[in-house]
Amino acid sequence: MKYFRGKLRGRIAKCISAITRYSDACYQICTRPEDEGELLNRIECSKKQKLDTLPQLEKSKERILLLLNGVFNFHLDIEGLLRELRPGLSRHVRLVVVAYNPYLRFLFSWAGALRLRSGEVPQTFLTRTDLNNVSRLAGFEVVRLKPTGSLLCMIPLVGNFLDALIGCIPLLKQFSLTYVIVLRPVIVDSEKPSLSIVIPARNEKGNIEDAVKRLKSAGVPCTEIVFVEGHSTDGTYEEIERVMQSYSQIYPMKALKQSGKGKSDAVRLGFQHCTGELLTVLDADLTMPPELLMRFYEAYSAGLADFINGSRLLYPMEDQAMRYLNRLGNVFFAKMLSTVLDAPIGDSLCGTKLFSRRDYERFCSWRADFGEFDPYGDFELIFPAAILALGIVDVPIRYRARTYGSTNIRRFADGFQLLKMTLIGFFKVKLT
Repeated sequence: MKYFRGKLRGRIAKCISAITRYSDACYQICTRPEDEGELLNRIECSKKQKLDTLPQLEKSKERILLLLNGVFNFHLDIEGLLRELRPGLSRHVRLVVVAYNPYLRFLFSWAGALRLRSGEVPQTFLTRTDLNNVSRLAGFEVVRLKPTGSLLCMIPLVGNFLDALIGCIPLLKQFSLTYVIVLRPVIVDSEKPSLSIVIPARNEKGNIEDAVKRLKSAGVPCTEIVFVEGHSTDGTYEEIERVMQSYSQIYPMKALKQSGKGKSDAVRLGFQHCTGELLTVLDADLTMPPELLMRFYEAYSAGLADFINGSRLLYPMEDQAMRYLNRLGNVFFAKMLSTVLDAPIGDSLCGTKLFSRRDYERFCSWRADFGEFDPYGDFELIFPAAILALGIVDVPIRYRARTYGSTNIRRFADGFQLLKMTLIGFFKVKLT
């Protein structure tokens, strides 16, 4: 029994460490009397501590996780507990809850009756529906729920892999003993954050001025525009310089020349030179209307999520905006990615996304550990956003046809590349 408890704590700690490894601190609160801190000790985090009282975090910019280990299973007013905690939290704090599987509650009753388990027998068990409901009533959102800790984890050498595999299979995952749940407080920003817009452009001379004019007419609260030109042959960089001189009184602007190749490299270069609290990308082809950036900004400011993702697949597209084969591929990969990441993602390849600069720094740390695998720049943002429990919401847009230039997409080659990245995500994210 002691061996199994150790293996179970190891699996739970590994699941939590996927987030805490890139967080500023992890504090355990509301600790049960029988909890000696063994789980907290196994969690990877630069700063971790058991606290008797909750610190005031409502103004904190730090990414902090609060661990509640088994607390929900012994509490008789979970909504009340969450309501009590929420006023002291900022939007960047996450509650990590370790709870027992409600479908195996009989095992805990038997263990107590047979005295195989010491201490109080858990009385409260929440299904996912219960958890979503209670969390919503208290002003929280469930952003992750991962089953872990089946009996298979005790098997030497392959136990961890088999346990992760069980957690991926719809019926078999109900045999996991515990859930690791991440709750996000839904908090509206009291102050409007500053925004930097990165516009990667390759052979987009005819769209540069229009992008700036349309952003201005829409009233997008932009702190700066950062153009990144990538080896154009139509005079795009010269056009960027002209537009910067003509519109310098409207927005602060920067012009960068890309030394590497690919959109991902261009976006990374642009983000390195941004100063705004929030970052977003606007493709220079303007197939995503610049006016709609305001909706991304408003969704973030309203606290609906910390990662705002564009979705082109809800509304009918303009003629020639996207070929039928491309659309099928986008729908397929969005569904696959949602399954891999346990996050609702309507479109994995829309170029426009919005998130905080501080979280982007965490994405970079995650990418350094995970590896370079994404030539487009979409997956290396979506993957860590889901894993780090930012909370993702889709903003539907109507995808427009190009008015200048031609697409840089290689349909078949890029399709195979996306399949490769999805499989990498399955084996390196899902099966861990």
